[in-house]
Amino acid sequence: MALETLSPDWEFDRLDDGSQKIHAEVQLKNYGKFLEEYTSQLKRIEDALDDSVGDVWDFSLDPIALKLLPYEQSSLLELIKTENKVLNKVITVYAALCCEIKKLKYEAETKFYNGLLFYGEGATDSSMVEGDCQIQMGRFVSFLQELSCFVTRCYEVVVNVVHQLAVLYTSNKNAPKIIETSGVHFQAMYEHLGELLTVLITLDEIIDNHATLKDHWTMYKRLLKSVHHNPSKFGIQEDKLKPFEKLLLKLECQLLDGMIFQACIEQPFDSLNGGVSVSKNSTFAEEFAHTLRTAFANVETKLGEPSEIDQRDKYVGICGLFVLHFQIFRTIDKKFYKSLLDVCKKVPAITLTANIIWFADNFLIQKIPAAAKLLDKKSIHTVKLQRENFLQQKAQSLTKDMQSYYVFVSSWMTKMESILSKEQRVDKFAEDLSNRCNVFIQGFLYAYSLSTIIKTTMNLYMSMQKPMTKTSVKALCRLVELLKAIEHMFYRRSMVVADSVTHIAQHLQYQALHTISVAKKRVISDKKYSEQRLDVLSALVLAENTLHGPSTKQRRLIVSLALSVGTQMKTFKDEELLPLQLVLKKLDLISELTERIRAQCDCCFLYWHRAVFPIYLDDVYENAVDSARLHYMFSALRDCVPAMTHARHLESYEVLLECYDKEIMEVLNEHLLDKLCKEIEKDLRLSVHTHLKLDDRNPFRVGMKDLAHFFFLNPIRFFNRFIDIKAYVTHYLDKTFYNLTTVALHDWATYSEMRNLATQRYGLSMTEAHLPSQTLEQGLDVLEIMRNIHVFVSRYLYNLNNQIFIERTSNNKHLNTINIRHIANSIRTHGTGIMNTTVNFTYQFLRKKFYIFSQFMYDEHIKSRLIKDIRFFREVKDQNDHKYPFERADKFNRGIRKLGITPDGQSYLDQFRQLISQIGNAMGYVRMIRSGGLHCCSSAIRFVPDLEDIVNFEELVKEEGLSEETQKAARQLDSVLGDLTRNFAEGTEYFKMLVDVFAPEFRSPKNMHLRNFYIIVPPLTLNFVEHSISCKEKLNKKNKSGAAFTDDGFAMGVAYILKLLDQYQEFDSLHWFQSVREKYVKEIRAVAKQQNVQSTNQDEKLLQTMNLTHKRLEVCLQEFELLYFSLSSARIFFRADKTAAEENQEKKEKEEECVKTSNGELPNSMPADPVVK
Repeated sequence: MALETLSPDWEFDRLDDGSQKIHAEVQLKNYGKFLEEYTSQLKRIEDALDDSVGDVWDFSLDPIALKLLPYEQSSLLELIKTENKVLNKVITVYAALCCEIKKLKYEAETKFYNGLLFYGEGATDSSMVEGDCQIQMGRFVSFLQELSCFVTRCYEVVVNVVHQLAVLYTSNKNAPKIIETSGVHFQAMYEHLGELLTVLITLDEIIDNHATLKDHWTMYKRLLKSVHHNPSKFGIQEDKLKPFEKLLLKLECQLLDGMIFQACIEQPFDSLNGGVSVSKNSTFAEEFAHTLRTAFANVETKLGEPSEIDQRDKYVGICGLFVLHFQIFRTIDKKFYKSLLDVCKKVPAITLTANIIWFADNFLIQKIPAAAKLLDKKSIHTVKLQRENFLQQKAQSLTKDMQSYYVFVSSWMTKMESILSKEQRVDKFAEDLSNRCNVFIQGFLYAYSLSTIIKTTMNLYMSMQKPMTKTSVKALCRLVELLKAIEHMFYRRSMVVADSVTHIAQHLQYQALHTISVAKKRVISDKKYSEQRLDVLSALVLAENTLHGPSTKQRRLIVSLALSVGTQMKTFKDEELLPLQLVLKKLDLISELTERIRAQCDCCFLYWHRAVFPIYLDDVYENAVDSARLHYMFSALRDCVPAMTHARHLESYEVLLECYDKEIMEVLNEHLLDKLCKEIEKDLRLSVHTHLKLDDRNPFRVGMKDLAHFFFLNPIRFFNRFIDIKAYVTHYLDKTFYNLTTVALHDWATYSEMRNLATQRYGLSMTEAHLPSQTLEQGLDVLEIMRNIHVFVSRYLYNLNNQIFIERTSNNKHLNTINIRHIANSIRTHGTGIMNTTVNFTYQFLRKKFYIFSQFMYDEHIKSRLIKDIRFFREVKDQNDHKYPFERADKFNRGIRKLGITPDGQSYLDQFRQLISQIGNAMGYVRMIRSGGLHCCSSAIRFVPDLEDIVNFEELVKEEGLSEETQKAARQLDSVLGDLTRNFAEGTEYFKMLVDVFAPEFRSPKNMHLRNFYIIVPPLTLNFVEHSISCKEKLNKKNKSGAAFTDDGFAMGVAYILKLLDQYQEFDSLHWFQSVREKYVKEIRAVAKQQNVQSTNQDEKLLQTMNLTHKRLEVCLQEFELLYFSLSSARIFFRADKTAAEENQEKKEKEEECVKTSNGELPNSMPADPVVK
């Protein structure tokens, strides 16, 4: 061993080897544990910083987001370049219009829909003050003006699109043909036009369903009228009011009357002055109708199918286009009209945005009343019935749907994980990409289906004002979770998805290019060139060129438009065309995958259905096993935050966000967190108090809820903070346990146990309360005794030798005791300051008792007897050897009963004895407080190494030049050590103080009646001995009420009062205890003599009587002896060896000595100042 080489003379005992080995093993184990923890910590840090593909991204902790949408930097003119100038122009114009429509749609969806939808939100009816409505509308007018400009722009674009199409498909034989259009159908143009009309329809629906907006508008107009009557009062110039009123009128007519869409289709489409003719253009009318039918055929087959992508939105556009067609050409295809209405049986309602639901039947009947007349009322009624049936069926099948989707989505997620985590093999790269593509699209389709079910069902219930069952609510919430789970899945694997998407897009582009190049070769090989064929060739070249590049929106649009031209004249075979269309559809989806997923999984609509949130939370609480789903729900609730930033009716959208945040948090607290806290607390309490008779807690009979699952949840992100359920409950328990421990310090052990149990059972890391905990040896608290000292001294008996208080009587089978350790523990709990307060309380108590004492001594009956006794003693003391006669005291004791007795048989002397005992008990308590204080000090100071030599920390700190705070702390430490040392060395002479404070009053001439006290002590002692014997005799009896074996409070009280009156010498002059001893010894001898005489006569009865007499005399003598010893002990506390005069003399000498020393050197320790006055 290393130590042996260092010190050869030091040899280890061989027996120690074993322990050494164990110690080394423990250290090695600890070191191994530390290394493991450190390694895992490093791994976590590495994982957090690692940028390798395939890592999981946490939705809530993401500092960086990944945008996959390719950004087009070339302009349309640069992209559309072929040698066919005319075709270039046509495609450029149409592409530019489509881009314009997309921009308008985006602006409407982000800015205008949300601005209108959230109007009036964020202010509850209770918090709204009169005038708030008008202020909100005042802020909102500018927004409405912007909306008006937007709508006007939409009108212009609609007219332009119609004109551009009408010019291309002209029926005027004289007009020059731009390009041959016989087989060309610009499907994309109509789709885009449909999208723009959908925007206008949506705006109409939002405003139509917005009662608050209309109410506030009416109030605002009324306000303007009152301003009109008195403009100066509002500080407005009258000439500015008129134009403003006109503007408001214009806004009302254009926007608020529900005529946005109607006004658009009623525009004059025929240009005057020989411009474009639209309504008379039969070719265009035919093309319009043909494209509508084709589009509808494509949409209808997919509606309600699992592969549905965006057909519902297109259906709304088709309905809008159908109404526009009717408005322009005034012709109606009844069969097509009926087909459009029949869709309502399959799709009863369509959600346009958020909570705005749209019924196609109402729209078509309202906008084309002429056609509606042709329908029979029955078929219209059937559609409405169909809607109600749909809702009923949905309510029944929701739970089933939810379960099946649960399986679908779970298996899809597993498939997604397995495909994305597989290594890509070079030989099967294409196959792998198509698999990934299919899995991504499948995920999107599930998201679309879920979103449709949730929105349609919830909004239908709301629109038809039907109540939802709790089961339906729970099922819908589960579907919302699944929806967010799909989004999270894509998000978690963002890195791999991003990597795959670009490859998949390239692969799809390659497939499309291959098909197009085949067709192109076919066109080139045909030598019959015509203008139409050249157009086709140019279009295919354009499509090819555009596909060579990133898959941006503009490029895909150009390809779509180019192929509208390039597919005429049977360029492609049917078996080529369908796969090409499928590839282009896939390319559309994959290129916008993340955007589309985000749009489908956007749960902004939940803001208007947030009433379901409490029910959802109750369900989560009941089924704690699935608590992790809370993350998904909060993610869904967070979706409306970006939309809220467009609110314009409040001072700032922050107000709305704050209001929403507050509302959600209140619901969360009420329905989950607070319930959880209470339940955990209840469980901990019941577990700790199992020894009490509680309700049945057998889990097999009453069931069991494992709430620990909530504490394994990661913190939930909401707004700009995290909700940590574990931390919330821990804080609640910490706070509760701390507060309740402060209220009842003796319960500290219970709460400590509950803390440990919380850590063991629920894994909560609780904070130690650091309150002064009471020990198990606490006994009755000093504070309690102090507050009720009058009760304490009457209920407890003092034992002088053991310094202990014992309860007089108790309802229980045991009696409480209080000793020095209890008091010391109590002082440790409350601090030493409590000692002085206790003595102050005792002083107040003694004042009251001495008042009664004085009254008793002043009583004529008592005073006269005492004066008589003093005179008698002075007369006979020489004859009696200066001893106070026992008979005289006995006579006083018996004679006083004649003055009257209390109902429980007590004489005045008994009560006076009790008064003195209580005074003595109070003094005994003061003595115990001092002893307890010293005990407490000694245990506190045991850590100081040398009391004689305590270093000054402040000086040491200053020498080291440490900070001001450290110096302050050192000063505090010095002060604490100084206090402890002083208290330990000296303690405070409380007895002396309590003597000094009362003595002058007792000895003053006005209280002369108290000077008779010493003469009442003999009868009092007789009374006490009688009482003491009867108490001790009761100890052996069955009924122990009134039994006692000690009551030294009496001796203490007598000694204290004699000291106050400075009557020790007077009392000693009575030689009372000698007189008693002589009397009893004499009687005992007499009885013993008689016994000897009687034993010869053998009279047994007489012998027994004599034995009893002998015994009783001995007991009496013994009791007197005990009292004498107690009184002698008590007198020591009060310096019975010195009279008041001698004490004064000693005090004077001390003062003179102090004066001398102050002129020279000061003594080391100063006496402590008296505290009590």
